[in-house]
Amino acid sequence: MFVILYYDVGEKRCGKMLKTCRKYLQWVQNSVFEGEISAAKYEKLIYEIDRIIKPEDSDSVIVYQFRTTRYTKRLVYGKDKKDDIQFL
Repeated sequence: MFVILYYDVGEKRCGKMLKTCRKYLQWVQNSVFEGEISAAKYEKLIYEIDRIIKPEDSDSVIVYQFRTTRYTKRLVYGKDKKDDIQFL
């Protein structure tokens, strides 16, 4: 599956979230990640995220899941901060 993930967490947890998300997805911009991920790795990612976030402190993580990228189009205006700009 292809996912787009973004988060808004407390300052103390930003480093942990960045490191965790980079293990599984491609960094796009600030708190935004995207990429292909297997169901098993997705479950592991969510498990790790769940251990980091504190919903009582208003932390949030939003994930968009796509079964296919067939009907998607990625447009970048300005500098593309993503290393690998190939989008299937």
